[in-house]
Amino acid sequence: MLGRSIGKNSALLAGFAAITAGLIALTFQVTAGRIADAERRAAQKALFEVVPEHRHDNDVLADTLVIPPADAAALNMSEPTLIHVARKDGEPIAFIVPSSAPDGYSGAIKLLVGVNTDGSVAGVRVLRHNETPGLGDKIELAKHRWILSFDGKSLTNPLAENWAVKKDGGHFDQFAGATITPRAVVKQVRQVLQYVQDHRDELLEKARANKTVVP
Repeated sequence: MLGRSIGKNSALLAGFAAITAGLIALTFQVTAGRIADAERRAAQKALFEVVPEHRHDNDVLADTLVIPPADAAALNMSEPTLIHVARKDGEPIAFIVPSSAPDGYSGAIKLLVGVNTDGSVAGVRVLRHNETPGLGDKIELAKHRWILSFDGKSLTNPLAENWAVKKDGGHFDQFAGATITPRAVVKQVRQVLQYVQDHRDELLEKARANKTVVP
C-alpha cells in the first residue's frame, strides 16, 4: 500500500512538473515573440525619425545591405547586421546603421545611427536600454532632447579629441548624476561614424548594385 501510494504521488509530481515546465516554456516563447515584435516596431518607427520620409523616396525598410559578422563585431553587434539605405532618385543619401554601446551604466544600449553619405550624422535614436529612470533614460527622445545633439555632427565637427562628454573635456553634455550613459552613447556614435567612413566606398558600391527602380 505504502509503495503504491508513493509511486502514485511521484507520478503526480512528475506530471505536475512536466505541465509546469511546459507552461513556462510556452510563456517564454510568447513573451520573447512579443518583445521581438515590439523591438521591430520600435526600429521601424526609429528609421523614419533618423532619416525623415521627406528626405528619401525609397522603401528604407526593404532596402538593406547585409553586413558580415566580422564587420558586425565592429558595431558591437553579435550577429549579421542589416544596414538600411535611404535613397533619393535612386542614389544613396544615407546609411542607417544598428549598433550597440556595450558600456552603459546598466548594460548594453541599442542604437540606430543614420549617417549621411557626406559623413555627417543624419540622426540617432535609442532602440533599447536598461538605464536608470529619471537619469540615464534621458537618452530617449521622449524624455529629453539630448540625443538630437548629434544631428549634423561628423568626425571633424567636433574634432576627434572632442568626441566625449564635457566632463571628459569633450563637446557633448552629460546628465547630472549620470555621466556613464551619455559617455557610452557618444563613444558608440563616433565608432559608427568611423565605421562608415572606413567602409564608405564599399557601402556605396553595394548600395548602387542593389539599386531598385522607384515606382
